[in-house]
Amino acid sequence: MKTTPPRIASVAQRFALSFLFGCLVIIGCNSGSTSSIPSLAFVTNGDASFWVIAEKGVNAAGKEYNVQTQVIKPADGADQKQKVEDLLARGVDGIAISCIDPDNQTSLLNEAAATTNLITQDSDAPQSDRICYVGMDNYEAGRMCGELVKEAMPDGGTVMIFVGRIEQLNAKLRRQGVIDELLDRSMDRERYDPPGEPLKGEKYTILDTRTDQFDFGRAKSLAEEALSLYPDLGCMVGLFAYNPPKILEAVKEAKRLNKVKIVAFDEEDGTLQGIQDGHIHGTVVQNPYRYGVESIRILTGLARGDRSVLPEDDFLNIPARKITQENVESFWEELKKLTSDSPAT
Repeated sequence: MKTTPPRIASVAQRFALSFLFGCLVIIGCNSGSTSSIPSLAFVTNGDASFWVIAEKGVNAAGKEYNVQTQVIKPADGADQKQKVEDLLARGVDGIAISCIDPDNQTSLLNEAAATTNLITQDSDAPQSDRICYVGMDNYEAGRMCGELVKEAMPDGGTVMIFVGRIEQLNAKLRRQGVIDELLDRSMDRERYDPPGEPLKGEKYTILDTRTDQFDFGRAKSLAEEALSLYPDLGCMVGLFAYNPPKILEAVKEAKRLNKVKIVAFDEEDGTLQGIQDGHIHGTVVQNPYRYGVESIRILTGLARGDRSVLPEDDFLNIPARKITQENVESFWEELKKLTSDSPAT
């Protein structure tokens, strides 16, 4: 039986070790390449000031967690569908979406959930296969808005509601919360009063709900139309960020300031200024900055195999707050610090 000379064996061993070391170096280099950085998308339901604040949170979280982020702002439901399909084709590692029409987007959302990590934010789609929801309890927030109407108009009166789209679950729940609070009903998130007919209670009558489909010009014209049709209109409620400033413009031009009460939703600058000036009674605010941060935090964890980031009961509740003249100044200062482009000092 022949044996390998010691010198040849030693050379062969050194070659094998060198080859193995080279492979390990290559693997190590690849594991630190940019391809290992998750690519995450935050999809809104439109383009409004609310989403500018959320985008700040997305960008801040992207830097903190070392991930690639992009904010997608579709024009409508069809555009949102196209943009989600584009993201799936590009192979993103996670999507956080505010659903425009959850009842008619289930198949799209389930397709996305089967392809990547899908969560919802702001407007949920609980019947889909999304992993979790980041946002607030919109029905409860709607009831808070109704409480502000009661404060602004304690003796009762007529109310008109304005919102971008009623097919969005967040809008539907907010609106129903306002109605149920004003009619002194029990808590029921499944209740739904379709628009088109007045709803009368002991003190308050909800005349109707006007929708503008995210058309800012139409939002103002609908407010003007309501002021013209109802000379005794008591209170106008705007449920999307841009609605209250458009309502305020219409009320000013109709010379009915302080005669018609205004109650708002969200934290657009025009709304906060209106509260400071005493022209808007108050607003119910979310925390879009935190929606952005928490959505990216959760998607980052999921992309890296960490499911401990998921909230209990698949719902990360970020509670709403009421803002009135008593606390608008401090809230606005806090908001400006969060969204400033300057580094914190």
